[in-house]
Amino acid sequence: MDCSYFQAGLCRSCTWIEKNYAKQIVDKQAACQAALPVVAAEVWDAPVPSAEAGFRNKAKMVVGGTVTQPVLGITDAEGRAVDLTACSLYPQRMQAAFALIGEFIARAGLAPYNVAARCGELKFVLLTYAEHSGELGLRFVLRSKQSLAALQAHLPGLYAALPRLAVVSVNIQPVHQAILEGDEEIILSERQSLTMQLNAMNLHLRPRSFFQTNTQVAAALYRTAQAWVAELAPASAWDLFCGVGGFALHLAPVVRGQVTGIEVSAEAIASARQTAAELGLGNVHFQALAADDFAYARQPSPAKTPAIVVVNPPRRGLGADLCAWLEQSSVRWLLYSSCNPQSLAQDLARMPGFVPLRAQLFDMFPHTAHGEVLVLLARNAGSLAIV
Repeated sequence: MDCSYFQAGLCRSCTWIEKNYAKQIVDKQAACQAALPVVAAEVWDAPVPSAEAGFRNKAKMVVGGTVTQPVLGITDAEGRAVDLTACSLYPQRMQAAFALIGEFIARAGLAPYNVAARCGELKFVLLTYAEHSGELGLRFVLRSKQSLAALQAHLPGLYAALPRLAVVSVNIQPVHQAILEGDEEIILSERQSLTMQLNAMNLHLRPRSFFQTNTQVAAALYRTAQAWVAELAPASAWDLFCGVGGFALHLAPVVRGQVTGIEVSAEAIASARQTAAELGLGNVHFQALAADDFAYARQPSPAKTPAIVVVNPPRRGLGADLCAWLEQSSVRWLLYSSCNPQSLAQDLARMPGFVPLRAQLFDMFPHTAHGEVLVLLARNAGSLAIV
């Protein structure tokens, strides 16, 4: 795929963009298999590809330039602003919205934050796009509340320019560091969440909620997880690191008993509960708690643990302690979704009592070496588990 930003040396994020997409998939699959030798070649299903362009549902734009001429994109090695609003990874509606947001920034007098000078107010603009409805969620990350009143005063004009703008919020991030967001979020719109539809299911994203960046591939990931678990028909399930409930909500119809979703973010749990109520899923329960704390509070025995555990941890993986808990437990199956094959390999090595049954690559991040891997594991009949 051609990219003028890459060719001009302005942005090198898509390190594989000059490689034919079919070759990207082949190379990514080979890299995953090399990183995961414990997963036998014959258990890998065919990779799930992505659209090559227009697949991203969210953008995290550094705000540079000046008040009258703001620039949305990234900063180069010298700290200069680079406009990325025409990046082909974003759908056309997102690209069109960037220009209107830039005009709004100028009208409201939101001074871009200058890292070197430690002055200015507006640090980032984060835009999320709901593909099924065309609706948008917009976050402004400010250094302080100094410009909040001006931003609010000009919001009616932004709503008029962007009629599909559904959720607007401001995040206050006062620290002079490369930190995307702070602890305080101020909702400025009537609605508090953006609805993302996957597989005829409405997931509700509040401003601070995590969601996969590729809607179509995420939908395929959840469908696959549901299909694999349906074949097992487990009596109960846990979804650790559940976010807004994607895995748990898809598993609830195919699990015979209780499904429990655990996520440290109370905001994400509120979203998951909302979807469960709308779907009338009476067998799914969500709790705001760290995954480790939830697991460690329960003895790893049949009476306290489910038949299957789903984990979708951050890039660093599960870590030694949680892996040890799972290894010693009576959990029969483990479904692991990972965006980092290296940390996945480390975790699988810590749990030799589980044997991979199926694995599949989901190309959530085209034109890069990154990918999402889903692995279904079963307890090795010969391994020691607490009973």
